[in-house]
Amino acid sequence: MRLPLIAPKNLTPEQAALHDNMRKGITSNFNDFIAVREDGALMGPWNPWLHEPGIGKAIWDLTLAMTANATLPDNVRQIAILVVGASYNAAYEIYAHIAVAEREGMSAERLATLVADVKPADLSKEESVAYDMAYALARGGTLPEPLYRLAVHTFGQHGTNELIYLVGLYALVSVTLNGFNVPVPERE
Repeated sequence: MRLPLIAPKNLTPEQAALHDNMRKGITSNFNDFIAVREDGALMGPWNPWLHEPGIGKAIWDLTLAMTANATLPDNVRQIAILVVGASYNAAYEIYAHIAVAEREGMSAERLATLVADVKPADLSKEESVAYDMAYALARGGTLPEPLYRLAVHTFGQHGTNELIYLVGLYALVSVTLNGFNVPVPERE
């Protein structure tokens, strides 16, 4: 870890306000995996965001907006997130979203295939489109027109927009995690 975890007692006022907001959101939305140390220090991408609260708040606000305004089914979202995490080989991202996907009932076989950066054979039509979009976008370049049209046909324009933004958000999260070498907590 390139940035030390910040115990709540050592936060600046600007960091403390962001910490409290993120901690509240973590408790409500991200409780399938370890994200808070025993002393209240935030782990995962939240710690780097605390080190730069002006930027971290903007990223956190985007994360909240993507969570609060989600219309895509959770299984579709988790497929896309895991494809991005695997593409970037972002260990904490993979760890966290495996935990979420497990809670939602995703099989160990499917999870192993996804994190191996391979498309599972048992995806539904919607999951398959989400996989293909996330895979293409995470590798860079323009999303191919037939895939874009298929996404609009499958999810509608709003759902397609949401999926593109979701891939972008988790690419940012993955780069943050990798750039700061954020470790994965031990699983129980």
